[in-house]
Amino acid sequence: MSEKKILSREKRYLLPSERALGAETHAYLPELCDQLQQNKIGRRDFLRQACLLGMTATTAYAMADVLTGQSPTPVRSALAATPKGGGTIKVSMRVQRMDDPATYDWTEMSNQTRHILEYVTRTRSDNVTVPYLAKSWEASDDLKTWVFHLQDGVKWSNGDEFTSEDVAAAVTRWLDPATGSSNLGLFDAMVEEYDTGKMKDGKKVMGKRGIAGAIEVVDKHTIKFNLKKAALAMPENFYNYPTAITHRGFGKDYAADLSKNPIGTHAYEMTSFGVGERCILKRARDWWGGPLYLDEIHYYDHGEDTNAWVAAMASNQVDMIFRVPNDAVETLKRLPHVVLHEASTAQTAVMRFRVSEKPFDNKKLRQAVAACMDHEEILKVAFRGLGQVAENHHVWQGHPEYAKLPPLKRDVDKAKKLLAEAGYANGVDLTIAVGDTDGAWMTSACSVFKQQCAPAGINVNINKMPANQYWEIWDKAPWGYTTWTHRALGTMVLSLGYRAGVPWNESNYNNPDFDKALDVAEATLDVEERRKKVAVCEQLLQDDAVIPQPFWRSVYKATNKKVHGFKTHPTLYHQFEQVWMEG
Repeated sequence: MSEKKILSREKRYLLPSERALGAETHAYLPELCDQLQQNKIGRRDFLRQACLLGMTATTAYAMADVLTGQSPTPVRSALAATPKGGGTIKVSMRVQRMDDPATYDWTEMSNQTRHILEYVTRTRSDNVTVPYLAKSWEASDDLKTWVFHLQDGVKWSNGDEFTSEDVAAAVTRWLDPATGSSNLGLFDAMVEEYDTGKMKDGKKVMGKRGIAGAIEVVDKHTIKFNLKKAALAMPENFYNYPTAITHRGFGKDYAADLSKNPIGTHAYEMTSFGVGERCILKRARDWWGGPLYLDEIHYYDHGEDTNAWVAAMASNQVDMIFRVPNDAVETLKRLPHVVLHEASTAQTAVMRFRVSEKPFDNKKLRQAVAACMDHEEILKVAFRGLGQVAENHHVWQGHPEYAKLPPLKRDVDKAKKLLAEAGYANGVDLTIAVGDTDGAWMTSACSVFKQQCAPAGINVNINKMPANQYWEIWDKAPWGYTTWTHRALGTMVLSLGYRAGVPWNESNYNNPDFDKALDVAEATLDVEERRKKVAVCEQLLQDDAVIPQPFWRSVYKATNKKVHGFKTHPTLYHQFEQVWMEG
C-alpha cells in the first residue's frame, strides 16, 4: 500500500516511546503533550485524545505518567483475589427486541448482544476509547481520512473469517436511509442530502444518505473512510450502542433479525430469548481477545416496577441490577451482601420543544418557559440531588469540549416580559408529555417545573402516559420530556440530536448557523480551541431555547459481593470480559 494511498505522512512526529515501537503518530500529538505538561488539559482528556489519534492505550498511559511526573501506572492493578473460571452472572434488566442492532434505541438492547457482536473500538469505563476489532488506526492531519487496521484471526461463530468486508457492509447499512439507523446523524461526515421525490406543504422533502466512495476496502484487514469534512470523533463514534458490527450477510443473505440468526465474533451464543422475559447467553468457544471467566450471562426482565428489581437483588435472585432507581439507593446501601457502584455521567433528560410545531415555533414563548427554570431545585426535589445541574445545551461538564457559559438563573420577570412579547400577555396553557421511561422522577421533575412556571402566567399541564406510549410519540409531541444516554463527547450528542434532518432530531431544530458551528468544532483537534467552537453551539441552543434541561444524572449499579472485576460504565454498557464470580 503506497503512502499516498493512505495518508500524507510528511508532518508525522514520533514520540520516543512510539519511535521505539516503529510506530507513527498524528502531527497534533506534540501540542497535546505540551498542553498536559502545562496543565491546560487534564490527564483524562489527554488519554482520550491520544488514543483517539491512534496512540496505543499502553503508550498513552505511560506518556501521561512521564509528562505529569507520576509513578508508572500498571497495565492492570493487582487483583484482591485470583480470578476463578466458571459461574453464571444473573442480571435484572429489561429484555427488549433483538432484531437489527443498527436500529437499537436502548442501551439494554445492546447489552443483550454485547457478548455476541463486537465493535470496531471500545470506550472503557474511564471514558477513553481504545482499539477492539480494530487493532489500530490512523488519521490524516486534516481529519478527513481515517484508516482502520483490523484484527486478523478473528472468526465469526459460523466459521467465516472477520474481514474489512464485514465493517464495510455494516457501515453501508447504517448510512442507508431505508435501514432507519440513528447512525446517519453520528456519521454525518459520510452523509449527503438528497431529494426524496416527496412533497410536504408544497416543499420538497429532503433526506440523508451515505456518500458514494466514503467507504473503501483497502485489503482484507484494512478499511479507509473518506470524509467530506473533518471529523475528530470517528473512533469514539464506532462505540455507540447501534454500531455493533454484524456479519456481511446480515440483511442480505439472511433476515435483519439477530435473534433469529445470532452470528457473532464474541465467544457467547444465545440459548434462550423472549422479549419481556429472559435472554440467556452461554460461552460456546474461546475468545480471540483473551481469557474469559463467566460460563453464562443471564438477563431477567422484572418489569417496569422498580421495587421488583430491588426485591430480586435483596433476595439473591440476581447478582446485579442494570440501573438502580435513585429512590432505592439508600435501601440497597443497607443490604450487607450488596456493593453499590456510582458513576458521574452525561445521562440526562431534556424537556425539548418541537420547534416546528405551534405554539413552540414562537421563539419568545420558548424563551419565556426556559426563563422559569430553577435547575438546582428540580435536581434536589426530583432526583435527590444525585447529579449535576445542566445548562440547556446538552454538553456535560465532563465532556472535554465543554465551555462554561454565564450561569442560568430563574427570572420570572423576564419570563413575563417575553411571554407578553410572544403574544400571551394574559398567560398561556401548555402541555408536556412524559412517560416515566426512566423512572417516576421524570413526572416529579415536570411537577416541580410546573410550579416554577406558574408565577409567570404559564400553566403547565402534565400528560402522563405509559412508557411504551411515550416512545411512540417521543419525536412527534409538541413538548416532551425525553431521556438521553451518556456519550463520550459533547459533539457526538450534538450531531445525533440537533443537526438538521438527522433521525434523532426530536426537536426538529434546523439552524444552519448551529450546523456550521458544529462542523467547525468537529474539525478542531486542539481541546482549548474546540471549547471555543463548542461554546458557539451551546449559546445557540440556549438562545433558541430548544431544550430546557434540568440536570445530569449520576447512575448507580448494584452487584452482589461475590461479583469481582466489574466496573460501572457511564453509559451502563456491560463489559464482562474480566468479570468473575466467587463461590
